[in-house]
Amino acid sequence: MNAPVNSPKLYDCRDAFAATLERLAAEDETVVAVCNDSVGSSKLGGFKSRFPARLVNVGIAEQNMVGVGAGLANGGRIPFVCGASPFLTGRSLEQIKADISYSNANVKLVGISSGMAYGELGPTHHSIEDFAWTRVLPNLPVIAPCDRIETAAAIEWAAKYEGPCFLRLSRVGVPDLLPESHKFELGKANLLREGSDVTLIANGTLTHRMVKAAEILAERNISARVLNLATVRPIDEAAIIEAARETGAIVTAEEHSVFGGLGSAVAEVVVDYAPVPMKRLGVPGIYAPTGSAEFLLDEFGMSPVAIADAAQALIKRK
Repeated sequence: MNAPVNSPKLYDCRDAFAATLERLAAEDETVVAVCNDSVGSSKLGGFKSRFPARLVNVGIAEQNMVGVGAGLANGGRIPFVCGASPFLTGRSLEQIKADISYSNANVKLVGISSGMAYGELGPTHHSIEDFAWTRVLPNLPVIAPCDRIETAAAIEWAAKYEGPCFLRLSRVGVPDLLPESHKFELGKANLLREGSDVTLIANGTLTHRMVKAAEILAERNISARVLNLATVRPIDEAAIIEAARETGAIVTAEEHSVFGGLGSAVAEVVVDYAPVPMKRLGVPGIYAPTGSAEFLLDEFGMSPVAIADAAQALIKRK
């Protein structure tokens, strides 16, 4: 099927990750990559060709992979530990806690194909718990870039950051939302659209859907603010509090369970500092069925129209 004439070009954030990592490795010989037999899905083919001695493929052994990353960090390297997010986080959570977070190891964890990007492979391959698992750990910034530009900026930031972090990347194509000059700042929200009636908050693949929802609301004479909250921890409390006080209602959407993810993180700030009506959109505490990522997001009420409808209904509770 041909794409609509005016549809924006979509980009795979993994390409931006791989290109940036290769550039950083060319500039700094301490930058290395570790993966779990995922050279292809992590887009590390170019890295392997250019720096074969600096790519460690441990095979399907995620717990070992995290330990190898910690050891490389202790040896003065800057390891980017890459793997499918459900297995990097779920299978290795104890190692991430002890070897990375507790030890404050300078390891960059990169969860590839997060959310429901592996939709057709079913619940075992869905990564709708990784925000909850990682954001509870001390010393571990949790980041989900919204487009290729923010992905490249976040990878560049991570290489310079002295400490561990978790970067959550999807394989689902998304349009550009931020300017090419964008510089990633940890814990800082990006205001994508001004608005006074309701605030829409998302990150990752949901951000562009929030922008579309705001456009639909504008057609209904409703003014929606849109915040890209790429950093789930540390979260931008000031931006959330300001949005709550100025718009009086907040809708969050995420490719994650509604328990423990972005919506929960925003709600924690709202209930402490600026209580207003909220609606958290996401996977409602069930194992998502098998289907494409696009189908599943729509199925769970996160199409642009459904988001707009949820926001309009929430405004009535103000």
